[in-house]
Amino acid sequence: MSQSAPQLSWRLLRVWRRDWLVTRKSWLIGFMTPLLEPILYITSLGFGFRILIPEIQYEGHTLTYVVFMAPAIIATNIMYTAFMENSFSSFVRMYYQKTYDAIRATPLSVDEIIAGEIMWGATKSLMAATIMVTVLSLFGLVHYPTGLGLLPLAFLGGLLFGAIGMLFTAFVKSIDMFNLPIFLLITPMYLFSGTFFPLENLPDWAQSVAWALPLTHLVSLARNLCLGTISWMNILVSGGYLLAATALLVPLALRLMRRRLIK
Repeated sequence: MSQSAPQLSWRLLRVWRRDWLVTRKSWLIGFMTPLLEPILYITSLGFGFRILIPEIQYEGHTLTYVVFMAPAIIATNIMYTAFMENSFSSFVRMYYQKTYDAIRATPLSVDEIIAGEIMWGATKSLMAATIMVTVLSLFGLVHYPTGLGLLPLAFLGGLLFGAIGMLFTAFVKSIDMFNLPIFLLITPMYLFSGTFFPLENLPDWAQSVAWALPLTHLVSLARNLCLGTISWMNILVSGGYLLAATALLVPLALRLMRRRLIK
């Protein structure tokens, strides 16, 4: 088998299960964040801005600000959950806890370890999104049945941003260096991916840059699923972008992490 070809099997689920068992011990912490975050956003930004921003025009629809903002809360949480899990947390398991070294003593390959980690990051995004969708549904902010599409979207987005987090894990020398991708990549996406204002408010060149960012497509799909306005064009363009980026970055993350762990 070629050195660049991933060596994967069902055994990667062993890594996923290990992370699940560890997370279960502190489930309350992981549960409270996605439970309270949408409530805090809605009560602060949503209701706080409704006088300043009574309505927003989005793709021919007139929306209140809270209806416009709510899907972006889900999308940004998907991004942050997977990225943090496969950057900070994965680095701790690799560098400080030596978990990867211990697992490598078993029949699992390095690719299976990393793939299991990325899959776990996507699972955490899915779990967080499920809680957030449930909370937002209680406020009448999720349209059904299209809102159910947010769950597979959360897993796909988790795979993509988990792979992005793992790419940086393959390069950073110390845990403090994760501040750079957060400041230079994650935070700009959080602010300029159509999360808190329509992209049409940006200059044309900035809109082009924004549409090159993965979070923009995640927000677009999440918003249209929540509104019940999803279209085949939206699925083909934004869904195709996310699938293609995931298919490219996951194998790249496996290859670069393999290079780092096998020296």
